[in-house]
Amino acid sequence: MESIPIYRPWHHLSPWARLCNTPHWCNTVLEPEGGRMPEQSNDYRVVVFGAGGVGKSSLVLRFVKGTFRDTYIPTVEDTYRQVISCDKSVCTLQITDTTGSHQFPAMQRLSISKGHAFILVYSITSKQSLEELKPIYQQVLAIKGNVEAIPIMLVGNKSDETQREVETKDGEAQANQWKCAFMETSAKTNHNVTELFQELLNLDKKRNMSLNIDGKRSGKQSRAERLKGKCSVM
Repeated sequence: MESIPIYRPWHHLSPWARLCNTPHWCNTVLEPEGGRMPEQSNDYRVVVFGAGGVGKSSLVLRFVKGTFRDTYIPTVEDTYRQVISCDKSVCTLQITDTTGSHQFPAMQRLSISKGHAFILVYSITSKQSLEELKPIYQQVLAIKGNVEAIPIMLVGNKSDETQREVETKDGEAQANQWKCAFMETSAKTNHNVTELFQELLNLDKKRNMSLNIDGKRSGKQSRAERLKGKCSVM
């Protein structure tokens, strides 16, 4: 399958592109429905859940392609892959963008059972979108068991919006109740998007993972790096 070109504002050329000697291309692909690539044993699977319209796809597209779309297009289910550093080697970060909080139960259970880490997204402009995450979290708890050992990030997206219904302290309180990490993001302005995915990788104590695959460090440190000193964001 042909790779999708990705713009990375922190690099003129991605490390993987240099490794492949293919300028301006990275090993990130979108799998079309019905043309799914076989999963590899070293895939690190991240599943993104949330109600329709909260910006799940926008966050993923901003991260893997550096683009943002204003038009809302309902997602069936899309999967992206990107090469990352893992335990001094490389592995594949597989990001599954799900259909929303009304995903078919069987599909939702399958996504959870296969996932290594989870991003639960709501919009700060909608209290209802935060409420719709609660049964999803309970499903993760039921299938995975001890969620404290699983990387989970509660994300308040659309932080650039002024019509806020969910205060930051309310998102933090929910995250504390669920014993998971919390961050507010804006796919539109690219606020905390890369930091979100790096922080999620930092939460996994069984692996040492980084979005950086060439060993170089960025002069700009993320909040996660400053606090934990584990991985760097490029």
